[in-house]
Amino acid sequence: MTQRHSPLHDIKVLDLSRVLAGPWCTQNLADMGADVIKVERPNGGDDTRGWGPPFLKDADGADTSEAAYYLSTNRNKRSIAIDIASQEGADLVREMAKRCDVLVENFKVGGLKKYGLDYESLRKINPSLIYCSITGFGHSGPLAHLPGYDFMIQGMGGLMSITGERDDLPGGGPQKAGVAVTDLFTGMYAALAIVGAVRERDSSGQGQHIDMSLLDCHVAMLANQNLNYMTSGVAPKRAGNAHQNVVPYQVFASSDGHLIVAIGNDSQYRAYCDVLGRPDLGAHADYATNSQRLKNRVALIKLLEAIMLTRTRDEWIESLQRVGVPCGPINTLDQVFENPQVQAREIWKTMPHPLAGSVPTTASPIRYSETPVQYRMAPPLLGQHTREILEELGLADRADS
Repeated sequence: MTQRHSPLHDIKVLDLSRVLAGPWCTQNLADMGADVIKVERPNGGDDTRGWGPPFLKDADGADTSEAAYYLSTNRNKRSIAIDIASQEGADLVREMAKRCDVLVENFKVGGLKKYGLDYESLRKINPSLIYCSITGFGHSGPLAHLPGYDFMIQGMGGLMSITGERDDLPGGGPQKAGVAVTDLFTGMYAALAIVGAVRERDSSGQGQHIDMSLLDCHVAMLANQNLNYMTSGVAPKRAGNAHQNVVPYQVFASSDGHLIVAIGNDSQYRAYCDVLGRPDLGAHADYATNSQRLKNRVALIKLLEAIMLTRTRDEWIESLQRVGVPCGPINTLDQVFENPQVQAREIWKTMPHPLAGSVPTTASPIRYSETPVQYRMAPPLLGQHTREILEELGLADRADS
């Protein structure tokens, strides 16, 4: 039986990115088997190496140089330390680019041109190179020259206008997401774009430039909220933990805590009402269909909130899950990793690490049946693989320079 390889086992990626969006992209490529070479500045490396505490602890419980932030997005990569601002360093990156399939960078627009590391320069020496640029606003438009960061894009791109409690309620006002969703979505879109470009190159033999913008990706991922506006002409507003299009789909208080009830269709709603002991609400003309529930949201939710206060959170969850009504608790992260489902899926992984003995990592959600993700290497130390990489690329004479 022929052994099957990881999907990107024969792809070599030159990673000039740092912080989150770019490294998130390249970690996904690395998880799919690509050989990702992370190029870092010799003095300090990726900015996120110092974004702590918390830092990884060594065997004696002391902080290492590796911040948890950096560790979250750089597994399965190798690190080479190069000063690309020097002529020698830029020349070395060009030599590496000749031998690589993909280059990922997140410098400001035009930032690499002065080093001769922009797409137009590198395509001349490697026409099959797939060159992915990640910037705040893309390579065209009036804001192309400006830097962009996740938080500001969450505001500019509309997410904060629909995230947070209603303005007329206590605590109302704009709220960012709890993780850098713009960076993460951009990294995911970029990885998908690269895989698509690799597939296209299989037939054309030619590389291309991929222009990824944080703002573009952020607006794109607003999905149904965009279409709510585009089809109605009315911009959605903050709705707290309620849903703009589905009722009931929100957080409810119980007698001892909170839970989420997420009704996706009318049959689930009727089952929900049966569990509540109010089948009449399931058949009521004002509430029987989702469209009617949206129109009469305020009256219905007032009734439901009073009933939900009569039992404990876990009692409701057990009863609702038994009849197939989507619901669940609001867990803290320690509770997440104690969840039997999370444990069964082995989402907490541990990898060997040269400073700490071992390092935790969050499993990739990609679950191939025949070519599973391999957790080959812990996030690398700064420059850990410099000599190894140069020797493999036939540039051993540069290893001691």
